Amino acid sequence: MSPKIPLFLACLAAAAPALAAAPHYRAEPLAAPAADRLVVRGTAWRCDAAACTAPAMNSRPALVCASLVRDLGALKSFSVAGRPLPADALEKCNARAR
Repeated sequence: MSPKIPLFLACLAAAAPALAAAPHYRAEPLAAPAADRLVVRGTAWRCDAAACTAPAMNSRPALVCASLVRDLGALKSFSVAGRPLPADALEKCNARAR
């Protein structure tokens, strides 16, 4: 085995947690969240005064958004992997807010 392969595997293993932890979803609520962490349908969201983020899930973005607004309230924006949810889809999502 080449001496470079173990080094490559070690670097890959070290980077994996950082790659897995990168937020996939980003939501900007209309009102600041009451807590810095929120669990919605088994997924942990981290929040600050400006936005809440979460890792990737196996649900459609519209369902993730609808579940979130039920607990968090209406959103200014919602994005998936850096791409914003279209305005009409965000409007439908916000209709589910309590």
